[in-house]
Amino acid sequence: MYKIFDTVDEVSRYTAQRLRDIILAKPEAVLGLATGGTMEPMYARLVEMLQTSPGDLSRLTTFNLDEYIGLAASHPQSYRYFMGRHLFDKLSLTPERVHLPDGLAEDIDGACRAYSAAIQAAGGLDLQLLGIGSNGHIGFNEPHTRFSCRTHAIALSEQTRRDNGRFFNDPDEVPTHALTLGIQDILEAREVLLVATGPGKAGIMAELYRSDADEALPASALKRHPNVTIVMDSEAAALLPLGSDPTPGSDPAPHGV
Repeated sequence: MYKIFDTVDEVSRYTAQRLRDIILAKPEAVLGLATGGTMEPMYARLVEMLQTSPGDLSRLTTFNLDEYIGLAASHPQSYRYFMGRHLFDKLSLTPERVHLPDGLAEDIDGACRAYSAAIQAAGGLDLQLLGIGSNGHIGFNEPHTRFSCRTHAIALSEQTRRDNGRFFNDPDEVPTHALTLGIQDILEAREVLLVATGPGKAGIMAELYRSDADEALPASALKRHPNVTIVMDSEAAALLPLGSDPTPGSDPAPHGV
C-alpha cells in the first residue's frame, strides 16, 4: 500500500499518528525504530502528540534497527545519541525497555544473536519503522544481503558512507562497519512502515516500485510481507507511474507491494 502526501510535514504527521495509535491502543507494544534525517520531523511530531495526549509509556518496548561499530553511546553521531536527543529523553521511556545493537560489544557475533533473540523473547515487533538508503538498503542491509539473515555486522558500502558523511564533521570519520537488524527480523514484524521523503529518494523509490523481490535491492524484500505501507512525499514519489498529479494522501495501490 502506498500513501503519497504533498509535503514532508504531512508525511511526518501521518507516520507519527500511526505510531501514536499503536502506543495508545497497546501500551505494551514492541516497536522497531529507525534513525536518520527522514525520521527527525516525524519524531518531533510524535513527541508533540504524546505530550499533548499522554498515554502509559512505561510498558512500551523499542528495538532500533542499527548502530555503528566503534561509536560510544555518547558520540554525537551514534544512533543511541540520536534516539535520546529526538525521542527517548523527551518521553522518559523506561531505560530497560529501550534497545539498540551494541557497537562496542567484544563479542560481535554473540551480541547479534542475542539481539534477534531478545526481539523474539519480547513477542516480536508489532511495527517496524524503516527509511531507505539511496542504494535501497533498509537498516544497514546493503545490496546482496541475504533475505534470510538476522542481526549481523556489515561493511558499509562507499555509497552509504558518502550519504552519511553529511552528518560528520569529516566524511572520513564515518565508520566502515555497523550492526544491523537482519532482513528476516524485519520481515517477521507484524506491520512495516517505510518512509521516504525528498527528491534524493525519487530514483530508488521508482526502482523499488518496478523491482521484483531481489537481494540486489534489499528493500524489495518487503514485497514478501503481507502488511507494508510505503509513505512518501510528492518529491520522493515523483518518478512513480501514478499519473502527473497524484492526490495528496492518496492510496493508488500500485503493483508490487
